[in-house]
Amino acid sequence: MIEFERLANTGVRGLRAYDPGHDLVSLRQRFAHAQPVAPLLELGSNENPYGASPRARQAVVDALDDIHIYPDPLGGELKRALATFHGVEASQLLLGNGSHELLMQFAQVFAGPGDEVVASKFGFAVYALAAQAAGATFRAAPALPRGHAMQHGHDLSELHAAISPRTKLVYLANPNNPTGTWFAADAFAAFMAAVPAKVIVVVDEAYAEFVDAPDYASALPLVARHPNLVVTRTFSKAYALAGLRVGFAIGSPGLIAVMERVRESFNVNALGLAAAQAALGDGAHLQVSLAGNAAQRETLSAGLRERGLQVSPAQTNFLLVEFGERAAQVEADLVARGVVLRPMGGYGLGEYLRITVGTASENQRLLAALDEVLT
Repeated sequence: MIEFERLANTGVRGLRAYDPGHDLVSLRQRFAHAQPVAPLLELGSNENPYGASPRARQAVVDALDDIHIYPDPLGGELKRALATFHGVEASQLLLGNGSHELLMQFAQVFAGPGDEVVASKFGFAVYALAAQAAGATFRAAPALPRGHAMQHGHDLSELHAAISPRTKLVYLANPNNPTGTWFAADAFAAFMAAVPAKVIVVVDEAYAEFVDAPDYASALPLVARHPNLVVTRTFSKAYALAGLRVGFAIGSPGLIAVMERVRESFNVNALGLAAAQAALGDGAHLQVSLAGNAAQRETLSAGLRERGLQVSPAQTNFLLVEFGERAAQVEADLVARGVVLRPMGGYGLGEYLRITVGTASENQRLLAALDEVLT
């Protein structure tokens, strides 16, 4: 027998693949024939229940005529649209097959054996995977303690303290997945001022569009001041294009030029390019989604708290909810009723479940199922 793991690069040996959660395809098939008939309620992947812009849908249909030819390898039209939208130069933009691909590539480019990658303890799982795949050492900085208003969220002072002479890369998420917490604009500005210029700081803003907290601000305005800062965004969440996988990064032209060297050819497909550009231009549809999410986030939070559950503060389209020792049983009982949430054991938060904010009817069904389970 060939021991393929021994043939793999050092960083890949023992690496655990990213866990997407439940096998949703199998669950959909199972509940498609359930009696009484009720579709599977999927509230575990932070998808946008309001759907994509009609303009984006039409752009996909229009692009089908040309699927026999390669997409634009540079993504030029989308880059120019994004540059105008965000007030940057096209040379500052890097497109990705979702932001996940880009997050992995930052470690591939800027870290390796002997180097360190720093992130918060309860940050997005991909940060640690990226570091290990690159052969670098991952250092998890302590998160804000239990009892803090933003418990389990990023502690910027601890993140700064974790930076050593070996640190090449720091990942932060604002707002953070899976906690939903955020850090204030002035605190991050002070953090960036203290970070050594040779340390690349990647701010993952996958959920930025959902934020309405007055103390929050995107890191994008700081990119001009800090060449070592790069911001990632995605069309998967607020723009509801998760099935097409389109993400992007904004940074200094020099940083982006180096990253371009490892970008895969045609990494964003033609349908994704067309849909993302169309979605970007449909601000009215985006606002409908954001307003719906904000209202239902508050309603769902209140409903969960009325049932005696602790809900972490969130500026995202999901909530982190504490169920204590019964979390695993509650999650299993809900799946049996066709309601899928995201267990958090893999993040070291086994007493919590992450709940995507659905529509009003979806949230009502969730709460009704919870009432059955909790009693």
